[in-house]
Amino acid sequence: MNSFQLIIASLLVLASGIFIIPFLSARLKAIVNFIFVLLISLLTSIPAVYALMGNPTELILQGTAFFGKIPLRIDALSAWFMLIINLTCINGALYGIGYMKSYQEQKTNLSVHWVLFLIFQSSMLWVCMLQQSLAFLIAWELMSLSSLFLVVFEHQKTQTLRAGMNYLVQMHIGVIFLTIGFIQIYFTEGSTDFHAIGTYFATNPNFWVFLLFFIGFGIKAGFIPLHSWLPHAHPAAPAHISGVMSGVIVKLGIYGIIRIALLLKTDLILIGESLLTLSVITAAYGILNAAIHRDLKKMLAYCTIENIGIIGSGIGLFIIGMGMNKPLLIVLGLSGALLHTLNHSLFKSLLFFTSGSVYQQTHTRDMEKLGGLVKQMPQTAIFFLIGALAIGGLPPFNGFVSEFLIYSGFLAGIRNTGLIHSTLMILSLSGFAIVGGLSLLTFTKSFGTIFLGSPRDQLHTKPHEVSLGMRIPQIVIVGIMLSIGFFPQVYFSVILHTIISIVPSFQFQDASVLSPLNNIVTLMAEIGRYSILFLILISSVILIRYSIVKKRVEQFNTTWGCGYIAPNKKMQYTGKSFSKTLGKLLGFIVSEKKRYTELSPQEIFPQSRKHSSHYTDFFEHNIIHPLTERLLFSLNYFQFIQNGRTQTYVLYGVFFIIIIFLGTLFKFI
Repeated sequence: MNSFQLIIASLLVLASGIFIIPFLSARLKAIVNFIFVLLISLLTSIPAVYALMGNPTELILQGTAFFGKIPLRIDALSAWFMLIINLTCINGALYGIGYMKSYQEQKTNLSVHWVLFLIFQSSMLWVCMLQQSLAFLIAWELMSLSSLFLVVFEHQKTQTLRAGMNYLVQMHIGVIFLTIGFIQIYFTEGSTDFHAIGTYFATNPNFWVFLLFFIGFGIKAGFIPLHSWLPHAHPAAPAHISGVMSGVIVKLGIYGIIRIALLLKTDLILIGESLLTLSVITAAYGILNAAIHRDLKKMLAYCTIENIGIIGSGIGLFIIGMGMNKPLLIVLGLSGALLHTLNHSLFKSLLFFTSGSVYQQTHTRDMEKLGGLVKQMPQTAIFFLIGALAIGGLPPFNGFVSEFLIYSGFLAGIRNTGLIHSTLMILSLSGFAIVGGLSLLTFTKSFGTIFLGSPRDQLHTKPHEVSLGMRIPQIVIVGIMLSIGFFPQVYFSVILHTIISIVPSFQFQDASVLSPLNNIVTLMAEIGRYSILFLILISSVILIRYSIVKKRVEQFNTTWGCGYIAPNKKMQYTGKSFSKTLGKLLGFIVSEKKRYTELSPQEIFPQSRKHSSHYTDFFEHNIIHPLTERLLFSLNYFQFIQNGRTQTYVLYGVFFIIIIFLGTLFKFI
């Protein structure tokens, strides 16, 4: 079968899944959905692999008179994102089999959920393949709407519906900006093909049209201040949907930004510097908010924003490299961005799956109510710890490799650019060092509060380890993460071929590029080999210890309480105590709202009182909410239009007809 036949077959599989799943029993829906997801992934991954091997696909679909010809292209960039989409959706569908068992009484709701999951996967794949603006926007809209209904699965909860509406409004604001950008291209070039964007950029200023596309794609990606949907949508969605959304749907925003960036012709340095600066601020803002939040899934949502900043900084380096004709910056920036896109999809879906396992067993996302879960859920604790180490950029895990490439890009920028650009690189490097430290603080707080110590609250049921079916996708993810950490040169080689195929105008074979690249790849390979040896050493120590102590009787006692004879579980460190100092230090960014009456100096014997607090998002609280309230206040003046009188609505129709008649008569229309 050729690529076109495989793509058509994937559509037939999608249609079959949409028809079959509603008629199955609740127990079989998730299993059959996984089979269809797997089939679609296999059929669409084959042309993607061909494209990565240097055989891209280009088809021209004959549309209607309204659509015109619709180009469908699978180049190396599309292929990279398609493979990430398929991998993440397979793991999400497999994890969802076990996670959704507790909802089996909701047969109709489950039918809609799994049908939408198939549409969601296919629409993301078509976003990567379609390169005609109108068809692209339709696929983009299908992706947004299907993900919306997946988010509001528990629609009976007011908070979930509010998160869904927030997501819906912001996604359509993004579509408005994308539409304006495509309309500008169409009226200037007379074509809806993506190639027309490059033609437009060759003869017109690039910055303002790129800004339109960046806002449209940046809302989906989660750059600040366009990020406020993530901390609401991710906690509201089921865990396997959160994992897929954080793993890939935000990456479709990254895909769009890279696709447009590849077509830029002018204003490259200005765009690259602006994007790099915004990305560093996004990363710092995201991890700062993650450090102080105690809702597990909201914390992970802010970590997504942080990692979007990391990916964006790689894209910024890449654009600066194109503007300054520095192939080394192009390779390091774009390879770091593409590899971190894969890495983030792996460890973030792993972390969301572990959070789903914790929620399934404890029915809470509040870290302050958890503790000691390592005893009841040891494998989940290990998976969470691995994800935490990976997202912190520590070897031997995959996060280290992509961040190492971006750090190398900063260092190359310091050496190979002028004073102003070197200063920007130094500041960016310093910012990322701070981000890395805050990431370690964030996950030390999270892992320690959730899994270590003693339970802080009495749970309704005793937690236990989740089913094997929910652990298998996490094992697969850990295996891939370790393969990237152990053999980074293999993945870098694939990405380098991808970059050469999508940025063909630059000479990457020059000695000034090859020599530093070879040194970086050699260093990464050595770190991978030492990581393997380190893991073997740790495993050997654990096995030796196990063989020595396995026959001994285990005894469990309370932790030494520094001589205090009446220890209390409330004496443990909480998530709040980990981040209290940081929150106070940066209180002008992360504002804390309290419900508590402070003690006065005169209260020698204070009465009991209650305390509650939460942190607000700076942009949402200080910019978005005031603007929204002002808009609603202004719209109230027009309530008289919708007055409920049929006679008035008839007059509206007559008035509209008269306007159309007069406009046609005097040739205004």
